[in-house]
Amino acid sequence: MERLAILAKLGYSARGIVYVLVGGMAVLAAIGMGGGNVEARSALDIILSQPLGRIWLGLVAVGLLSFVIWRLVQAVTNPDHQPASPKGYLIRAGMLISAATYIGLALYAGGHALSMPTGGEGGGGEQGLATWLMRQPFGRYLAGIAGFCILGAGAAQIVKAVKGGYRKYIALPPDHARKLDLVCAYGLAARGAIFLITGGFFLLAAFLVDPAQAGSLTDAMAWVRALPFGGVLYGIAALGLFAFGLYSFIEARYRRIPDMPDMTLQALRA
Repeated sequence: MERLAILAKLGYSARGIVYVLVGGMAVLAAIGMGGGNVEARSALDIILSQPLGRIWLGLVAVGLLSFVIWRLVQAVTNPDHQPASPKGYLIRAGMLISAATYIGLALYAGGHALSMPTGGEGGGGEQGLATWLMRQPFGRYLAGIAGFCILGAGAAQIVKAVKGGYRKYIALPPDHARKLDLVCAYGLAARGAIFLITGGFFLLAAFLVDPAQAGSLTDAMAWVRALPFGGVLYGIAALGLFAFGLYSFIEARYRRIPDMPDMTLQALRA
């Protein structure tokens, strides 16, 4: 239990660092002060450029790898007791996709921390995942399923934000619950909306059998900016990504880590 809790908290903290930096870059871009490419790898590059950057980036890589393991545990062993229903299976499938995308980010961070760049571009591994899926038998259909899972995850996050479903998993301190609630709801809703866009890109990639269409976070934000009143919507989304980073820190601090089956605990202790 303790090891699982450490994995989860390290993972949420690392995700929080990435999204706070991504959201900060997006906010700067929204107000016309640069900000660079709004993508996770650009956030990692910022960490690398700081004093002792390789050390900090190495720690983030460990945290991201911990998050991957935690997501796999959630998907396979179902510690959160998701229901045995289409909704529950969709949520767990989304966790598998989350693990697949974050492992690319973890490898990128680890490689640069060790002066062994892994190469490749992109925001969070969407194109890499789409490419890998399409190389498998029935690949375009697998990519389409992944797209529907991303759409489902986005819709679930928006519903979770509106209905406060995250409170089931987070024990917020009563004295600050109202303020933290606002941060959690805003961050989840914004990221859910971005997921709906990226899920649509994934479905387009599957339909065209073209992994390059599986747009990254950068592509999703660019799509938002191109909408009517796009500047305002972009700013709202940018603040939402920053809020999602804060939500990740809240999860790292207050997330309830449920008890695990004995078999899972034994595997973690091995």
